[in-house]
Amino acid sequence: MGNDTRIWTDIDFDKDGKQISCLRLPFSSDRSAYGTIPIPIICIRNGVGPTALLISGNHGDEYEGQVALSKLARRLDAGELRGRIIILPALNYPAVDAGRRVSPLDQGNLNRMFPGDANGTPTEMIAHYVSEVLLPLADIVIDLHSGGTSLLYLPCCLIRVGKTAAETARLVELMHVFGAPIGSISDGSGGGGATTLSATAQALGIPALTTELGGGASLSRAGETLARDGVLRVLKHMGILPEAIVEPPEATRSMRVDGRQAFTYAPVRGIFEPAVAVGDEVEAGDLAGTIHPIAGPSEPARSVHFAQSGLVACQRAPALAEPGDCLFKLVVDVSPSAVQAGHTG
Repeated sequence: MGNDTRIWTDIDFDKDGKQISCLRLPFSSDRSAYGTIPIPIICIRNGVGPTALLISGNHGDEYEGQVALSKLARRLDAGELRGRIIILPALNYPAVDAGRRVSPLDQGNLNRMFPGDANGTPTEMIAHYVSEVLLPLADIVIDLHSGGTSLLYLPCCLIRVGKTAAETARLVELMHVFGAPIGSISDGSGGGGATTLSATAQALGIPALTTELGGGASLSRAGETLARDGVLRVLKHMGILPEAIVEPPEATRSMRVDGRQAFTYAPVRGIFEPAVAVGDEVEAGDLAGTIHPIAGPSEPARSVHFAQSGLVACQRAPALAEPGDCLFKLVVDVSPSAVQAGHTG
């Protein structure tokens, strides 16, 4: 029984129609001994067909996906579907409610805690429910992210290289259907490695698309529009929403992170003055920016330079930086043949 989820819901995932309810996450506190935290969930089903699992709010301070999926959940009618759509617009609800990347209950970063633990912290319990209950229902999962409070991101769709050439080809196809300007292809060695939602989906053989749609704790209209249209394009492509009316995708530029030198970090504490912006092309050795010590001119300013060439995919949003804060991430082009062969590193 140790692997059985402690989260429950009154949603019947096999029932036709549109159901709007919540997952009940047990959480005992001083003010509520037998309390639960409600996590919104919508299940829309119409007969036999593929299942799409649509998620946002994996991190609570990333807003484009939350708004796009909430709008989609309101407007969709079961009669439009051929199959099933499960929507969780605020997956890590405690973090969403607090407007934070991590949960205020346990400081849990949900996208670093998969596949989770049924008897763990609240964040681990959410990860476990997704891994053990929701992912096995899905034929595709789309996890909508943005840069959050600390980063500004060039809109992009991210995939992990599949276990086989056929899996990779399928993911590349879906990435291009989604239609973000940049398609970022990972070998799975960076970021959260094996502890992300997409890594767990891949282990189960489920195609997973992730996005970055904006950031800076703001709501990008372009990012929200891309989330909406990209999701609709994928749902139409898979036959789940066969009559969806949506603009065709623009060309997607296939790119990758070229090792740890792609990241530029703050060496000292101070106010960061960037010399470039998201979307700029830079060369190795170019000035990335200058850090001005908060003590003022009694201390020298510190120049920061790029270690490699590439396209600026994201930039630190807050001006005040500490040693080790990521200031920029670069991506480089990858050839279609290398993608199909699974060689992205």
